[in-house]
Parts: sequence; C-alpha cells; structure tokens
Amino acid sequence: MTGPLHTELLELAEEAARRAGELLRDGRPADLAVAATKSSPIDVVTEMDIAAEKLITGLISEHRADDGFLGEEGASSEGSSGIRWVIDPLDGTVNYLYGLPTWAVSIAAEQDGETVAGVVAIPMRGETYRAVRGRGAWATGAWEGERGIACRPAAPLEQALVSTGFNYVTEVRAHQAEVARRLIPLLRDIRRSGSAAVDLCDVAAGRLDGYYERGLHPWDLAAGDLIAREAGALTGGRPGRRPSRELTVAGTPGVFEPLQRLLEDFGAWHD
Repeated sequence: MTGPLHTELLELAEEAARRAGELLRDGRPADLAVAATKSSPIDVVTEMDIAAEKLITGLISEHRADDGFLGEEGASSEGSSGIRWVIDPLDGTVNYLYGLPTWAVSIAAEQDGETVAGVVAIPMRGETYRAVRGRGAWATGAWEGERGIACRPAAPLEQALVSTGFNYVTEVRAHQAEVARRLIPLLRDIRRSGSAAVDLCDVAAGRLDGYYERGLHPWDLAAGDLIAREAGALTGGRPGRRPSRELTVAGTPGVFEPLQRLLEDFGAWHD
C-alpha cells in the first residue's frame, strides 16, 4: 500500500498548498499588519499565516482524520495513523508582509518519521514543486506541462552560486554575517531570498549550486529537503548528520561536501 498511499498524500498536499497559496495571494489585505512575534520583535506572524495554516489542517483533516500535524503556527497533534503532516503555511513571512514575491507554502507528509511526500507552492512565481520519496522531483510553472527537475551539473566551489538565510536574533545574525563574509571570496557569489523552502527548490531546479542556513525548524525544510534530494542534490547538516536546526546544507554533488567542510571550519553552527 506504500505506493498508492504516498500518491494519495502527495495529491492531498498539492490541493492544500494550491488552496492556501490562492488564499495568501488573492486575500492579502492592503493594510496587512503583524499579528504576533516569535523569536524576536522582527520575527513576525501575520493574520494570513494563521488563516493559511487553518485552511491546510482543516482540508487534510477532512480526508485523513487520524493523521498528526506539526505546523509553524501551532498545529500540533500526534495522530494514530503513522502519518504526520509538517506544515509551513507561509515561508517567507517578512517578504510577504512587505509585498515581496519570494514566499511559499510548504507541506510535507511523514510516515513513521521519514518524509515520503512534499510540495512547495510559490504562488507569485506560478510554480509548484513536488516529490515522492524514490520517484524523483517534478515541477509546474510558466513552461508547458509538468517536468522533471534536476540539480545543476557539478561545479567547482569557486564557481558556485550559493544562497543562505539569517536568523532574527541579532547575536546569531551577526555571527552568520561573519561566516558569509569569509565564504564570499571562495564562491561565485551569495544570494539571500528570505525563504528556505524556495532556496531548497531552487537548488533542486538548478537555479542555485548550494544553500546553507542555521536555525531552521522541521516545517522550514521538510518538503524542500525531499524535493532537493529527489532532484539529485545532497543534503545534510554538520558532517555525518541530518539537516537540523543546528545547520542545514544542500548542494550539487560537487559543491555539497566542500561547502559543508568550510561551514564546519568556520563554525557556522554556533555563536
């Protein structure tokens, strides 16, 4: 039943991401304001984050009442089916608050602790990325139809375009800036989009050679990590570890290991 089940989970994630993306894109109020803060006064939640998560969890629960949830805006339940949904209803909230287009809806399904299906919808690009474990990664967008995606061919680190993100806690962000300062002379360049889910999909689609960030939560990376791996990228944390809040690294096979080694040498995982 694994194959049909994973297809069912993917299709449900796609529908939930599509509806949440439409709500966020079409329902954004002109006077959108901060509803709450999280780790710091500049780490914000809007009313639309909360509304999108309620839409997603409500739709999934209608179809799969026994599943569990882990959501950025508070959805948390164990469930009894062995399936847990890991949801970021609006990855890139600050971008969204300012009217910038780089934000996404990220939904992943875990079975017994392993991510088996993931969808990232990027409404302002008109793109949706999806993957099922062991079946590759696919996307729809401005091009015609659905197409398989793959990360870029291996490039030497000095020719790599790499993205990163910065924490909302000032002391952590200052250290991250120092790591980036040391990395920049060793790369083609560094980008910063403001959405981990988008960055991971851009690695998967060949728009970036690598990506790293400290401080990610499971909902930030669950879907994007699966999509990147199914597109041929390598992902991990510190050497020998899985992606985690301590450190997340993704990259083409030629970039991943040297980037990971440099980040370890530079202490990217601690203050």
